[in-house]
This record gives sequence, C-alpha cells and structure tokens, in this order.
Amino acid sequence: MSQITKKALAQSLKNLLLKKPLNKITINDITDDCGINRMTFYYHFKDIYDLAEWACLQEAAKVIKENITHDTWQEGMLQIFYTVRENKPLIMNVYRCVDREQVERYLKPLIDNLLLKVVEEQSADMTVRQEDKEFIASVYSYVFVGLMLDWIKNDMKENPEQLISKLALVIQDTFTDALERFRIDKPLSKNDI
Repeated sequence: MSQITKKALAQSLKNLLLKKPLNKITINDITDDCGINRMTFYYHFKDIYDLAEWACLQEAAKVIKENITHDTWQEGMLQIFYTVRENKPLIMNVYRCVDREQVERYLKPLIDNLLLKVVEEQSADMTVRQEDKEFIASVYSYVFVGLMLDWIKNDMKENPEQLISKLALVIQDTFTDALERFRIDKPLSKNDI
C-alpha cells in the first residue's frame, strides 16, 4: 500500500508540474489532487522536494534498469535523455525552481549506481579496492550529470544521440584503463622482470 500511495503522490506532483512551477506548488495542492490528507503525505515524504527527488529517482531507475553493462551503458544513458525530453515541461519547471546542486543530488546517486555496475563488470578479473571502484564510477558520473544539466540548461536543443556518441568516444575503454591504474594485483610487465 505504501508504494501505491507514493506513486499516486508522485503522479499528482507530475500533474501539477504541467500547470505551474515547483516553487508554486503546495502540499495542499498535491494532497487535493491525490485525494489524501496532509498527514498521509508527511508519513511518506518530509516535503515537496523529497517527493520530487523520489519521483525522479524512481523514473530514472525504471528507465535504465536493463542497461547496466559495459556494452549497454550508452543505451541506458540515452534512455535517460529521452525520458527527460519526453517530460520536458515537468523537468523545466523543476529545473527553474531548484538550484543545480539539488538537481545533481537527484541524478548523481542513480548514475553512480549504473556506472558502478559497469566498473564492477570490467573489474571482474582484477583485484581493485571497492572504494577505488566507487571513485572511478563517481568521476564518470560527474561527467554524465554535468553533460545532462548543461543540455537541460540549453533547453534540450542538442541531439541526445550525438551527445552520447561524443561521450562514448571520450570515455571509450577508459573504464578499463582507470581500473588498471588502481589494480592491486598488477601482472608483471617486461620492465619489472
């Protein structure tokens, strides 16, 4: 029942974001649209921004659920761009009302998780400390989140396929290269013998 209520609240927020910006929406607006009372809202979320963050993370997780391998990460990232573009009125209403840091907070954990799975896959035959894997995933996550936020700031004009293709050219095979540099069990090279 809890997930159903949370999803209903998220849908009400989305409905309202089509009509007005996030900073003009009240909890009463959401609860009226959803047909529940304020206490039920506060049982699930601390404020509207908490609801917005949860809704964004749920939507993004659904989009990239199947795209978490080294060979499919580009498709996962592209799906995020498509979903953002499909929800442009909603996204722009949120983007204009919260600072960039807060939007990063919505996106970064999700992208970290996606990229950590790619890093884990690439490091399967290596001994690399977990914190180093997380660091590598986090660095690449900052690149993607920055790219996404600049794209949103520029009114989503650039073609997502071209952006992801350029990104892939820049970071292609660098997951493995980075892991090699952090590798604890490095094989001996000719210079080491």
